[in-house]
Amino acid sequence: MKNKKGVTYKDSGVDIDEGAKSVELISKHVNSTHDRRVLGGIGAFGGLFDISDLLRSYKNPVLVQSIDGVGTKLMVATLAKKHTTVGIDIVNHGCNDILCQGAKGITFLDYIAMSKLSAIQVEEIMRGMASACKEAGIAILGGETAELPGMYRENEYDIAGIITGVVERERIVNGRSIKPGDVLVGLASNGLHTNGYTLARKVFFDIAGLGIDDTPDRFDATVGESLLRPHTNYAPAVLEFLENHTVEGMAHITGGGIAGNLIRILPEKTEAVIKRGSWPSLPVFDFIREKGEVPQDDMDRAFNNGIGFIIVMNKGRAESAIEFFNSKGHPAFLIGDIVEGERGVRFR
Repeated sequence: MKNKKGVTYKDSGVDIDEGAKSVELISKHVNSTHDRRVLGGIGAFGGLFDISDLLRSYKNPVLVQSIDGVGTKLMVATLAKKHTTVGIDIVNHGCNDILCQGAKGITFLDYIAMSKLSAIQVEEIMRGMASACKEAGIAILGGETAELPGMYRENEYDIAGIITGVVERERIVNGRSIKPGDVLVGLASNGLHTNGYTLARKVFFDIAGLGIDDTPDRFDATVGESLLRPHTNYAPAVLEFLENHTVEGMAHITGGGIAGNLIRILPEKTEAVIKRGSWPSLPVFDFIREKGEVPQDDMDRAFNNGIGFIIVMNKGRAESAIEFFNSKGHPAFLIGDIVEGERGVRFR
C-alpha cells in the first residue's frame, strides 16, 4: 500500500519551531542595545531608527557603512564549543572599519546561517554581539537567522554583520593629506583578531598536532583561548583622540596584513616604510612562523603580526598620541614613516 504520510518541512531539515525559539532567546539581548531612537522591536520587516538627534548634532552628517564576516575563526569556536566571542568579533571588526574614515557606529544588522539551527548557539552568538554593541553605543536593529541544510556541513555555520556609522562631512578621514614626513603610529592587537585562521589552524592542529585545550610553551592560555581572543575595538579611544586632534589617515589591519591595508589610504608618490622590530612580537605569531616554517612574506600577508590599527599623523603629534593611547589601554608604537616614492609599503 502506498504510504500516505507526506514530508514535512522539519523532515527536510528545517525546524521552524527551533527558529521561533531562537528569536525568543535572543530578544532580551537585542532589546538591551535599544534606546529611545529605536522605534518598534524585534520581529518587524525592517528596523526603524530615529535620526533626528543626528540631524541636530551634526551640520553635514554622512553615513558610513561596512559589511564583513568572521571567516574560519568560526571553526575554532565550534571546536572549543564557545560562540560568544565571535559575536563580539563581528561588531568590533565593523567598528574599526568605519573608524578608518572617522565614523562612529550607530546601528548594526546581523546574519547567522547554520546547517542545523540551534537556538542555544544562536543565543550565545547574539549575547556576544549585544555586549559589544552596548559597549560601543550601537543599536541592533534586526537580523536574519537561516537554517540551510545541505549548504553547510554538519555543525558548520557562518555569520556576517552590517554596521552603519556617521561622521561629520568636514571631518572625514580619507588619507588624501598624507605626505612625506608623516609618521605611523601602530596600536597593538591582542592576537589574530579575525584574519589568517586557515593558516593558523593548519599550523596548530595539523602540523603541531595540538588540541583545543593544549597550552603551548610561552603561551599564557590554551590554544582555544588564544585563538578566540575577541577582536579589539579601537573606536572609543580613537574617536576620543579625534575630538581634539587631526590625523592624516587610518588603516584597520585585517586580511592582507599591514601592507595590504595601509596601501589603501596612501596617495600617489607616497611610500610607507615600516620598521621591523619597532613593536613587540606576540607568542601566537612566533609559534605559527616557527612551527609552520612560514615564510615572512606569508606572515606579512596573512596576519596583523601584532599591530591592529595604524594612524598616520604629523610627526610632532606622535609622542603625545602614543602617551594617550597607552593611557587608554592600547599599547602604541612609532612603527614607521611616510617618504616620497612609488605608492606602496616597504618593510625594513
